[in-house]
Amino acid sequence: MKTFKTETSPMSNSQPSKLLRSTLILFAASSLFACGQANTSASEPNVSKVESSTVATSNTTNPNATNAALMTTPASNPDLLKNVSATVYKDANCGCCKDWISHAEDNGLSTTAHDVADLALFKERYGVPNDMRSCHTAVTTDGYVFEGHVPAKYVAQFLENPPVQALGLAVPGMPMGSPGMEYQNKFDPYQIMQLNKDGTSEVYADISSVQQQL
Repeated sequence: MKTFKTETSPMSNSQPSKLLRSTLILFAASSLFACGQANTSASEPNVSKVESSTVATSNTTNPNATNAALMTTPASNPDLLKNVSATVYKDANCGCCKDWISHAEDNGLSTTAHDVADLALFKERYGVPNDMRSCHTAVTTDGYVFEGHVPAKYVAQFLENPPVQALGLAVPGMPMGSPGMEYQNKFDPYQIMQLNKDGTSEVYADISSVQQQL
């Protein structure tokens, strides 16, 4: 029977030590990576606080935020129209008409609202031209006509010194952002028109910003 002799490679003795070194290196690297992650996580709340603070600061100086505040909190002056009374002719289901009435009353106007089936009849009666019409017609006890979403500020200004030839004021259509037509802080520039007794009209005021209405 033959006996086989097993020869040991000279490299075999060094393999365990190499494997041990590699394992130790990997373990050390893993430990360092884990610490780095822990340190990063611990510092993240501070970063978030700084970012939140920056955002909060920028919002306080944002002109759009200021404009939004003006839109959602319209100015009122109960003394502005306190000695003025008006009848408002409107459709029963008109929400923006009710909002304009609230705006006018907040500024002192005494109103009596009438829901009517045929608004055109009253607009013709009080001399409002077709191209000057809006959703409601307000008529003061003095006979002056205010058609549509006229800001109370300009109603008072007109009544303080009515032009001789004037019948009243009108805001044709329903401009977004006018009193009673506030919606999502949007605003469309518009004109307040002077209605004259001869059926003509002319520009009474150009409204280019929310602030002008207040």
